[in-house]
Amino acid sequence: MTAITQSPERAMLERLGLGLQRPRAILCISAHWETNGVTHLTAGDAPRTIHDFRGFPPELYAVRYEAPGAPWLVERAIDILQPHPAAADDSWGFDHGVWGVLSLLFPSESIPTVAMSLDRAVPPSSHLALGERLSALREEGVMIVGSGNIVHNLALYGATRGTVPAWADRFQARITCAVRDGNLAALTAFAPDDSDAAAAVNSAEHYLPLLYTVGARLPGDAVAAFNDTIDGSLSMTSYLIGDAEDVAAVQ
Repeated sequence: MTAITQSPERAMLERLGLGLQRPRAILCISAHWETNGVTHLTAGDAPRTIHDFRGFPPELYAVRYEAPGAPWLVERAIDILQPHPAAADDSWGFDHGVWGVLSLLFPSESIPTVAMSLDRAVPPSSHLALGERLSALREEGVMIVGSGNIVHNLALYGATRGTVPAWADRFQARITCAVRDGNLAALTAFAPDDSDAAAAVNSAEHYLPLLYTVGARLPGDAVAAFNDTIDGSLSMTSYLIGDAEDVAAVQ
């Protein structure tokens, strides 16, 4: 709903986009594209807009995000990710994990964009390692965007909406500390009795995109947190990881 309604979170994303240097291209890892055994990347010159949800207002189904594709970036990413299997995929497109964020950051739709899936056959540590491999793209002018949520549990949303549950607040705070400190173990390994993580990470697809952006962190990068809000069992907390001067310029 952030894509079609006014909110502080939307306003912050729009302001952030105005302050960011325009990248050569964007690689967006979306929580809404899960594959098994192979990482997929959107192929073609003009990936379609996907409305992968039900029961929302007509205005959301009218949204189109018509950024051009980037076949060269697909080929480059496939090469970088080796030996992990990756492939171009012309059956998918830009789901709302992609356009729900990028349409606010870069509404002109002119930046070449590739969406990338989450391979659910590998553990969290492997997602982090894949992000580290993709860090080479940043040196080539590519912005890496992980689109998901630190806290995401739809089953609990009805009962928690409008509140800030203690478990969600605790989990979000510790993840923010781990991202800032570069504490990778704290981001990828949760104890079996960690009830906060169990409730927040839940089915994990919304958490895993974070690991790509953290994995792609370069030496000397700074971290800024923004949209640090929680609504029940959902959060909008976001992180900007990049050159210290660039991060300072948009804070």
